[in-house]
Amino acid sequence: MKVLLLNGSPHEKGCTYTALSEVAAALEKGGVTAEILWLGASPASGCLGCGGCRKTGLCVRGDVVNDIIAKLDDCDGLVVGSPVHYASASGQITGVLDRLFFAAGGKLRLKPGAAVVSARRGGTTAALDQLQKYFTINQMPVVSSRYWNMVHGNTPDEVRQDEEGLSVMRTLGCNMAWLLRCIAAGRAAGIEPPAGEPPVKTNFIR
Repeated sequence: MKVLLLNGSPHEKGCTYTALSEVAAALEKGGVTAEILWLGASPASGCLGCGGCRKTGLCVRGDVVNDIIAKLDDCDGLVVGSPVHYASASGQITGVLDRLFFAAGGKLRLKPGAAVVSARRGGTTAALDQLQKYFTINQMPVVSSRYWNMVHGNTPDEVRQDEEGLSVMRTLGCNMAWLLRCIAAGRAAGIEPPAGEPPVKTNFIR
C-alpha cells in the first residue's frame, strides 16, 4: 500500500513539509509506503477547461500534474498539504488540484484522501474546507484526526513546538493506514466497491 503526499508550499522544506513528514512517518509505521512530492516553486496554471485531457488522460500543460497522474495507479491514498494564503489554500496547489481532478479524477475515486494546512495564526479552517471539497466531489473517503488537520507556526522550528498539531498529524497518518488496511481486507474478502450511478447533470437555469 502506498500514499502520495503533495506539498503545495513554495518552500520545499517549510512548515507544510514539517506537518506532512509527521503524517508520512505515521503511515510508514502503519505499514504504508509514503512519498512526499513537492510541487515546486514555479507558478502553476489553473484549468483552462479545454478538454484536451479527455482525449489523452493527461493535462495539456505537461507539468507536475502529469507527473502526479503517472503515480496514481500505484497509490492507494492521497494527502494534500498547503500553507494558508489569505484564508485559502495556496494558488500552487489549487491550480494543480483543479487540473488533476479534472483530468484524472477517475483514478482517485474511492481512494481515501486527507488535507493538511499550516498557518502562522488564522484562516486554517477555511483552507481546509476548500481542499476537502476535492475529495467529496470525487467519492473519496475523507480521513480525519482527533482535531482539524492543521499546524501553527511561522517556521518549521515553531511548527515542531506545536505539540498538539503534530499529534493531530500522527493520528491522521495512523487513521489513514488503518483505513487502507480495512479496505484491503474487504477486497480480499470479496467485497467489491460500489459501481455507482451514471452521472446526472441538472442545470438550475432551464
